[in-house]
Amino acid sequence: LQARTTPCDRCPLGKTRTNLVFGEGNPNADIVFVGEAPGFEEDRQGRPFVGRAGQLLNDIITKGMGLRREEVYICNVLKCRPPQNRTPNPQEIIACSPYLLEQLRIIQPKVIIALGSPAAKTLLNTNESITRIRGRFFPFPFDERRPEAGSCQLMPTFHPAYLLRNPAEKSKVWEDIKTVLQYLGRPIPGRKKA
Repeated sequence: LQARTTPCDRCPLGKTRTNLVFGEGNPNADIVFVGEAPGFEEDRQGRPFVGRAGQLLNDIITKGMGLRREEVYICNVLKCRPPQNRTPNPQEIIACSPYLLEQLRIIQPKVIIALGSPAAKTLLNTNESITRIRGRFFPFPFDERRPEAGSCQLMPTFHPAYLLRNPAEKSKVWEDIKTVLQYLGRPIPGRKKA
């Protein structure tokens, strides 16, 4: 899939990117994080979440979940950086989301964590705001046309870039992460066993 995606020019972003940012991590991960689009640093390095928001995501994974970045999978709705890091437009999402959906079908995680409004709205096909839908699970079918393809749970939460601007909201993301860990039967770091 990555080889098929790399030469993509389905939308104008294919002509302006430095690198396509496909995604990285464990292809057998139980948890997949999905953001909206690469930023400047991601476009430069060809890797997802490597800028300031990426450092915060690393902290969420390592300190908040007790996992290593290599144990999860991280990708975005768009594989190319929009100019000035603007929000992806509908045409770009329509062009690029089939790659994301195929990634998710291949990985078949137990939980998808949608980081921010564009990721949540794309994956849930909704116009609801992130503040209305975050913090609870939604069923996510890997292929709506083939129920036998299976499904997982999708947890919308705030994007790390939003948390950098609004640090008071970190506690809400921590609650969302604890819900994911409990669902997966994983220990919550820092909590003493009874």
